Amino acid sequence: MIRLPHGSGGVREYSPRPARPTAPAGGPLTSRTVFSAAHVVADPYADTTPDSPAAVDWDATLAFRRHLWAQGLGVAEAMDTAQRGMGLDWAGAAELIRRSAAEAKAVGGRIACGVGTDQLTGPADLVAVREAYEEQLALVEETGSQAILMASRALAAAAQDPDDYLDTYGHLLRQASEPVILHWLGPMFDPALDGYWGSSDLDAATSVFLDVIAAQPDKVDGIKVSLLDARREIDLRRRLPEGVRCYTGDDFHYPELIAGDEQGFSHALLGIFDPLAPLAAEAVRTLDTGDTEGFRKVLDPTVELSRHLFQTPTRFYKTGVVLLAWLAGHQDHFTMVGGLQSARSLPHLARAYELADGLGLFPDPELAESRMKSLLTVHGVHQ
Repeated sequence: MIRLPHGSGGVREYSPRPARPTAPAGGPLTSRTVFSAAHVVADPYADTTPDSPAAVDWDATLAFRRHLWAQGLGVAEAMDTAQRGMGLDWAGAAELIRRSAAEAKAVGGRIACGVGTDQLTGPADLVAVREAYEEQLALVEETGSQAILMASRALAAAAQDPDDYLDTYGHLLRQASEPVILHWLGPMFDPALDGYWGSSDLDAATSVFLDVIAAQPDKVDGIKVSLLDARREIDLRRRLPEGVRCYTGDDFHYPELIAGDEQGFSHALLGIFDPLAPLAAEAVRTLDTGDTEGFRKVLDPTVELSRHLFQTPTRFYKTGVVLLAWLAGHQDHFTMVGGLQSARSLPHLARAYELADGLGLFPDPELAESRMKSLLTVHGVHQ
């Protein structure tokens, strides 16, 4: 038994479940292209402050990427799940990209890396924004990784109208040597991105986004949409030029979006697949056989955990992701760069543990229980 706090100020007893048998890792996934955005593991021994440059445990960070590749998933590197712009600065992200790209080559893993403008430290004009994007694009391409053009806080601040987005992205797509993934991250993930594409009206913003793609569809491998609006994503993917993929970033509706309908489906680039990697891979391998019902049977029960981790303020979902990595034995501590282990309440973390345990996500339930009890004890919930 473990005593878990709940939001009303009390505690309740919970009985952890035995380990869930998981399907053995197999070959590549075939019916969908699936990326997991991956978290970084902080160095718990570093003497840092929340404002200090990130201190990363590189061995543990790269080991977790090997875990994702072993499941058959691709790695989406240096994205918001890696605390990009929330503890991980550009210098840290650049080192992460270099190291992860080298590791991907060594093990034959698929990798795509985030390209942004976070080396800019203050107000910037459009020229500076474009040059910052170019610097990061060049680094990612030099490593041999696919580029993901991320939404830019600096561009959102500098752009005056939709034409500024069309010009900036048009230039970057011409510069790219290989097709890229365009990333539309909604303001629920980053409030500084409100009004991206030149309008807070999502219909108007979608039109601009589609214009960017239509201008150079051969330079766009796909789009990653993180708006937590399944209807809008389905409408958007149906309007994409032929050959341009939709990678769902919707951590609320991913089973139905990946399963698709008679008019198409979404691939995936998801932060929730960081903790769900074994189940995600099992589900997609089931889908590879044409068994959509079996796919939904595996993945649908995970949505409650995902919605819990991504509840508002959504940008703090990384705290739950790292908690689950620690409980599952992928790292030795619950410490995050920027001190973000404190960004969620104890009842929130307790519920995350309970939901993950119910899904059988912990390879060693006794280890997870022991670690969760130690965290609770530190916070005054004695077992």
